[in-house]
Amino acid sequence: MAANIYIGEILENEEIQEDCFLMKVKTAPSFQNPLPGQFVMIRIAGLNDPFLSRPISIYSFSRNENYCVIELLYRVVGKGTQIMAGLIEDSQVEINGPLGNGFNIQSVKENIVIVSGGIGIAPLSLLIEYLRQRDDCSSSEMIIYPGFQSASAVIGLDKMQKLCRNITVCTDDGTLGNKGFVTQIFQKDMKKYTPENTSLYACGPKEMLKALAKILHNTKFDCQVSLEERMACGTGACVGCAVAVKDKQGDPAYKRVCADGPVFNLTDIIWE
Repeated sequence: MAANIYIGEILENEEIQEDCFLMKVKTAPSFQNPLPGQFVMIRIAGLNDPFLSRPISIYSFSRNENYCVIELLYRVVGKGTQIMAGLIEDSQVEINGPLGNGFNIQSVKENIVIVSGGIGIAPLSLLIEYLRQRDDCSSSEMIIYPGFQSASAVIGLDKMQKLCRNITVCTDDGTLGNKGFVTQIFQKDMKKYTPENTSLYACGPKEMLKALAKILHNTKFDCQVSLEERMACGTGACVGCAVAVKDKQGDPAYKRVCADGPVFNLTDIIWE
């Protein structure tokens, strides 16, 4: 999908948890409706430092006749995001997007199961928002497993609770919800779901997705995952975000997370 660069005006850039920010950006009505799992590259308008362009998953999206509002949920992890966190209301940013290939949701099954870890809740929230608006998903049962390190690290849960009633919160230390890694809690519940009736989606840290791949190995579950990788250009030109996957013949190949992803089939990813 072709992307364009837009000028956005910051409506809000609030720290909602330590080092985690929710940015709301107003931009032109010509901005294309993003698909769940897509992202934007964002930088301060007019700034010439190319290293300050950062990929951020689209957390929420809305439009009216006059403008669109893009919500971005992000964590401060380096120089670029630290500068982003300091932007105030009415600051201008350049937005390149929507970029990447999102989740395949052409055919959604009876059960929709979503597993997230930490900031991985962001692209999955747009997915949930999108599916809730579709008439053909009205009869589907949606079950969400959001995982966090502790109660103090919880983000985005309030939005999920507005969209879904069946939520199993997990924290590593047990300070909120179920104690244990989110993959362990999901594994205990797996017997409730059958592969032929379940659409499975996930996003989170590499170790979480690696553990999920091990759990689903030798099962018939189809799981789509959004990968979290550092990106420089966002369009595939620099090949800096390549990951090893299996091609159609099962042989190792490399795919660019920004241009070929960020969504992949979990069984295609080579972890070792």
